[in-house]
Amino acid sequence: MPKQKLFYQCQRCGNCCKWPGEVVVTNEEIDAIAAHLGLPVETFLERYTKLRANRQGLTLIEKPNHECIFLDGIDCTINPVKPDQCRGFPNTWNFPGWQDVCEAIPVPVEQVQASK
Repeated sequence: MPKQKLFYQCQRCGNCCKWPGEVVVTNEEIDAIAAHLGLPVETFLERYTKLRANRQGLTLIEKPNHECIFLDGIDCTINPVKPDQCRGFPNTWNFPGWQDVCEAIPVPVEQVQASK
């Protein structure tokens, strides 16, 4: 019997926003986040982004404890316009051991598609 495909439903625990790493942002995402924050793009770029380690684009900065700069408790302050990278975790990308920290609930893909 084939293994059932799962979709992981986010429970908004905020744990994925608390580990170190880069959150890559595209030009479109930068524009959307800046508008959401009511900032000119240039101001947003200066305050909240830095050059990626590989020098291939920009990433959001982190707090000193490695949390996302836009995490407030367990709430994402830019949730309506959060980057695709954030929106896709853990379904479109993840890392070894992610299930140890993520509270997402596995749901059969068929069940998710039927509810749309």
